[in-house]
Amino acid sequence: MAGGGVAALGVKTERAAQYKGRMTLAVATTCLVAAVGGAIFGYDIGISGGVTSMDPFLEKFFPVVFHRKNSGGKNNYCKYDNQGLAAFTSSLYLAGLVASLVASPVTRNYGRKASIVCGGVSFLIGAALNVAAVNLAMLILGRIMLGVGIGFGNQAVPLYLSEMAPAHLRGGLNMMFQLATTLGIFTANLINYGTQNIKPWGWRLSLGLAAVPALLMTLGGLFLPETPNSLIERGRVEEGRRVLERIRGTADVDAEFTDMVEASELANTVEHPFRNILQPRNRPQLVMAVCMPAFQILTGINSILFYAPVLFQSMGFGGNASLYSSVLTGAVLFSSTLISIGIVDRLGRRKLLISGGIQMIVCQVIVAVILGVKFGAEKQLARSYSVAVVVVICLFVLAFGWSWGPLGWTVPSEIFPLETRSAGQSITVAVNLLFTFAIAQAFLSLLCAFKFGIFLFFAGWITVMTVFVYVFLPETKGVPIEEMVLLWRKHWFWKKVMPDMPLEDGWGAAEGHAAPASNNHKG
Repeated sequence: MAGGGVAALGVKTERAAQYKGRMTLAVATTCLVAAVGGAIFGYDIGISGGVTSMDPFLEKFFPVVFHRKNSGGKNNYCKYDNQGLAAFTSSLYLAGLVASLVASPVTRNYGRKASIVCGGVSFLIGAALNVAAVNLAMLILGRIMLGVGIGFGNQAVPLYLSEMAPAHLRGGLNMMFQLATTLGIFTANLINYGTQNIKPWGWRLSLGLAAVPALLMTLGGLFLPETPNSLIERGRVEEGRRVLERIRGTADVDAEFTDMVEASELANTVEHPFRNILQPRNRPQLVMAVCMPAFQILTGINSILFYAPVLFQSMGFGGNASLYSSVLTGAVLFSSTLISIGIVDRLGRRKLLISGGIQMIVCQVIVAVILGVKFGAEKQLARSYSVAVVVVICLFVLAFGWSWGPLGWTVPSEIFPLETRSAGQSITVAVNLLFTFAIAQAFLSLLCAFKFGIFLFFAGWITVMTVFVYVFLPETKGVPIEEMVLLWRKHWFWKKVMPDMPLEDGWGAAEGHAAPASNNHKG
């Protein structure tokens, strides 16, 4: 099998115990700057829901929805059911899906920095088009450019964070992306709460302020150091070692450097990463790259974040109350991500994903029951039940924020060997954006059709994904990226799926070693 054998492991032996280094100022600074990409992603998620609930915006671009919203007697669940309005939100994610696939060869061949800068520039163009939009076409074009930025940023930033972080801190530092995303959502909700009273151009300010983090991302990307993994992969070995010594704060980096060089030697023999990732030996990583981001969206969280003001208005909240409630959920999401950063490298990924899933199931069912019993198509929700719904939704967001929110990005970004890492991250981002697009486009129609049953729909998916993690995901806490593939060969299920790796295809044959294959791939 081409590219098979022990070489597919990317490293010859496990050296994690020999890794040296600590958390340095260089790592902290670069991770903060890189994670700004997450803030832009979050800002664009949060800003659209508030803007689409503003009357001046609806009157200018979606007059049918504006008149339906302000007319009496219309079914509460169906007031915002409009495919054009959904396209305003979802077009960003469809563009991001396509851009993430284009970003993979850029990230692999030109480095992580190049993709980060490309994403920042695209964000700036998109923000400029949106703030100056005079018609729907210009508005959608701006959203598409923002989507291109998301495709590049989401492909490169989690990868960058994983490669810069020390193995024992990788989970927490990688979550900087999700933390920045939640901060972007919270900021967007606050801005919408303030701009709703600036008529008739408050919505322009909301959309245009996306340029601020975009500028930070672009400028920061220009001055960030490239990751040592990327430098070594592109033949700049000595420079890669210098960067590694600087970010680890020690010259004793032989073990980690050797792992990177061995992984790079394999990576450079792979001409077609996307074709390579489909081979049986990469099956576990491919399954996770598809399922983790898909399940993250099927929690229903993006429906709440996209359309929080719309959703709360559909439940009978007034305009100010709905935006205030969305600010509250944004604050809860940000706070819960901080919790996850503090405990993920101690408790591990599996415990957080499973416990978070159980809490989300309970919350979705409770909301469905309250709405099904106490809220109808034309009547309003009583104040006490409105408060209860907001509290339960906040508990749902809390669970997502310390489980599937950050870990839906962290796990896929840390499991791929170097030769398929950029391709794997592109698949992760593409699947995430595909499902985000589908849910964003369909949610308003699903809300109209399912009514309170929409929450049971998402609860069913959360049940499936919680079982999936329990059965198929091994614990990745503390495992170096370059040795991650060894983990799958120890898992009760995946070791049956992955093919045997004959010695003659691997490192031993290449170097003339006669060591038995079992010494090279444990478990």
